[in-house]
Amino acid sequence: MSRILVVDDEARIRQIIRKYAEFEGFEVEEAVDGMQAIEICRKEDFDLIIMDVMMPVMDGLTMTMKLREVSDIPVIFLTAKTEDIDKITGLNLGADDYITKPFEPMELIARVNSNLRRYEQILNLKGSTQTPSNQLIVGGLVLDQATKEVFVNGRSVRLTKKEFQILELLMSYPGKVYSAEEIYESIWEETAINTETIMVHVRRLREKIEANPKHP
Repeated sequence: MSRILVVDDEARIRQIIRKYAEFEGFEVEEAVDGMQAIEICRKEDFDLIIMDVMMPVMDGLTMTMKLREVSDIPVIFLTAKTEDIDKITGLNLGADDYITKPFEPMELIARVNSNLRRYEQILNLKGSTQTPSNQLIVGGLVLDQATKEVFVNGRSVRLTKKEFQILELLMSYPGKVYSAEEIYESIWEETAINTETIMVHVRRLREKIEANPKHP
């Protein structure tokens, strides 16, 4: 039985989600704001969090940033806002999905199931004992050096040979900053004269693996 934490300052919203989630077989806990949610998460384990963005005491964005310091479980944002920038901000801060209020409860449950399946796939890849030394894993991004496969949150992504090599280089040294010239010389194994080619490849790579390529 998957355990879900519902974080929203509106009791009516929490009750609706609980009703539908429990009907689908989920175990549900509730919190009224991000601060209470943090305290609950310190004592209990959950498989997914459904969280409102705008809440008193601690909002959903702040709560997600704190959560991502210790956990990578799926987070679905509930928001009354419709502007793209708010959705992008949430995704960039670590949310896995979002749904806009007012929402259809069954659509929310479908998104819960979808995110749980993706997270399970990621955990299976991380826990695989067959080829662990051949896999590079950074967050929800998995690169298999043996099969030449790439997964983004459990979803298979097709890359060209050069895109794969660039991603493999960057994932091999997470946190290291590369110039366009350094990437070109590492992949093409020749002196970089014009970096326009590498920038095109990087742009296409971002389009395939980023939630929003314009805000990588």
